[in-house]
Amino acid sequence: MPSKILALIDGSIYAQSVCDLAAWAAKRSGLPVEVVHMLGRRDTSSTPADLSGSLNIDESETLLSELARLDEQKARLAHQRGRLILDGAATRLREAGVPGVTSKLRNGDLIEAVQELEVDAAYVVIGKRGEAADFARLHLGSNLERVARSARKPVLVAARAFKPIRRVMIAFDGGTSVRKAIAHIAHGDHFRGLPLHLLMAGADNRENQDQLGQASGYLRSGGHEATTQILPGEPETVIAREVQEQGIDLLVMGAYGHTRLRNLIIGSTTTEMIRSCKVPILLFR
Repeated sequence: MPSKILALIDGSIYAQSVCDLAAWAAKRSGLPVEVVHMLGRRDTSSTPADLSGSLNIDESETLLSELARLDEQKARLAHQRGRLILDGAATRLREAGVPGVTSKLRNGDLIEAVQELEVDAAYVVIGKRGEAADFARLHLGSNLERVARSARKPVLVAARAFKPIRRVMIAFDGGTSVRKAIAHIAHGDHFRGLPLHLLMAGADNRENQDQLGQASGYLRSGGHEATTQILPGEPETVIAREVQEQGIDLLVMGAYGHTRLRNLIIGSTTTEMIRSCKVPILLFR
């Protein structure tokens, strides 16, 4: 049984939204939040790769000693900054009414940390973009795709700003991932009392109608309010438009249904949805 919400934060403006989304999930599930900040690997050792031939022995030893002190100072400052980030996040979560908040400052690889810490988590919460993202080009954070592709638990992707979640849309394509999402919602209480709208982009034929009917019936049998809709067009365009026009606060969808090689050729609906929708997204693999 899940025993926490796992929230991944950095020093970006998305950290506050990650905390707010994690607080929403925590209060919905009655679970505490564990906040994790990874010390970045971008600031690598200051030591040059090769000093041979450019400095004499004394100069080389002096420089290496100074660079070692610089690395120690950088590591100490990164640690202090990380603790400040975590303390700020913990304060925000407690002020939001989350009763149990713990924090971890970790070194090493993010994916390895997530695989270790997500074992007893209901959700992994992460921001759409991180500190190194290119906002001008709407680039997604590199860590987001890594986490979304590797996490075994559902991933909650925080938008730039959080607002109360009152309307939920499920992007239904009949695939295994979204059926997993349907089962998760139907069997749990996290979405209790929230109206659910199942949207399918494609042909309005008998097969699609039957699939939507089965999914909505499953949700209703679990005590949820569910409506359905089929609209023509490409999923990326249709879903993003309807999210905006219908005032949706949270989008639920399957994640990365194709291989990386196939994504290079035709792109990914998942990536396009995260990039274009201005609301949090709950991903199931």
